[in-house]
Amino acid sequence: MRTYKNIVIGGGITGLSFANFAKDCMVLEKEREVGGYCRTIYRAPYIWDYAGHFFHFKERESKRYFEKVFVDQGLISKSKNTKIYYKGQLIDYPFQSNIQQLEKEEFIECLCGLYQAEQHRDRNQNEYGSFEEMLFEKFGRGICSKFLIPYNEKLYACNLQNLDTDAMGRFFPYVNFHDVMNHISGGYITSYNDTFIYPRLGAAVFINYLSGKIPEDRIRTDCQVRKIDVRKHIVYTDDTEYEYENLICTIPLDHLVNLLGKEYDKDVFSYNKVLVLNMGFDKPSIDRTLDWIYIPDKDINFYRVGFYNNILGMEELSIYVEIGYGQDEEIDVEQAKRDTLTNLRAIGVITDHILVDYQPILMSPAYVHISPKANALKEEIFKDLEENNIYSIGRYGGWTYCSMEDCFLEARALANRLNSKRI
Repeated sequence: MRTYKNIVIGGGITGLSFANFAKDCMVLEKEREVGGYCRTIYRAPYIWDYAGHFFHFKERESKRYFEKVFVDQGLISKSKNTKIYYKGQLIDYPFQSNIQQLEKEEFIECLCGLYQAEQHRDRNQNEYGSFEEMLFEKFGRGICSKFLIPYNEKLYACNLQNLDTDAMGRFFPYVNFHDVMNHISGGYITSYNDTFIYPRLGAAVFINYLSGKIPEDRIRTDCQVRKIDVRKHIVYTDDTEYEYENLICTIPLDHLVNLLGKEYDKDVFSYNKVLVLNMGFDKPSIDRTLDWIYIPDKDINFYRVGFYNNILGMEELSIYVEIGYGQDEEIDVEQAKRDTLTNLRAIGVITDHILVDYQPILMSPAYVHISPKANALKEEIFKDLEENNIYSIGRYGGWTYCSMEDCFLEARALANRLNSKRI
């Protein structure tokens, strides 16, 4: 049996960040390489991440930290240029802030709906029954029916009535009637990700930095955890037992609960799956300025397209396409590729472009469904876990919607707390 102060299950950005700041740490990763979804594929001349990983920051300190890591690898800093494909035209994102770009009748419908919603609003956000109800009551039927509902249904692949009011937290672009009118008059509306940075060699640069600071014998890959004994403080893998003082779990919360032998209603911890198609073509982009496009149209199979070539300054068109699926939905990758190529032509991303190379990646889970039921149960679980020196953190361990920066900051804060903890 091997004994460590801290055992980390999961070698993604959260687990590796924790291990960079914690004392006496062992990281156990089930895949053959660390990184989780923050990995990069190099298929010259294309550079593709597992999905669009662009670094946005809420804290100046963490921004400086990331920039210091990336600077030697080549750092791109950009003001984002994102659009919404709506009825054959490109509308500035977010939709609710740019309704003046719609046809006259639709603009009036959306503006009136927003005004009426604001006049009749008499409840606090935490009093809404669901994410969908909150959208309708804050933005009105016009904005919701044209973008907010169809787009988020494609993204989450679920009924939005099942999601918690605050399912997207600070990442949802709220506006009110005054904001929109000010914007129409030439004012500017800011959002959390107006600017971003990105390393020229992809998001894996940060993973390589984090893992490179951890001793090689303190990371085990291709290591599947099979069981956790809470009473004895032991983690069991196929070939080794690990005794711990603190157990830090960054794997999906439902997986952790299963490892602990606990039972819960199957529908509590639900999520979507996302099929990412990284695609490289033989010709340049038609538009050389776009960073990514949102697509609410349900006749189009994907909900977002991102342009690596525009961000990296490459010549050939290189994109990622994201397609949302239900948790138990079967996926035909080849059919998805065919449909995607057809729809990319339909919306004008490609014309006579020839697909040179592509890489499908399935993210499961991708976006967790934050529901009142899940929130209530996870708080109960977290309390019980922490009493036994188990901490479930990160996007999937915390069963939440957060950024890479949030994962890094949460992991660092926990490491500092446990470093100073007295026995």
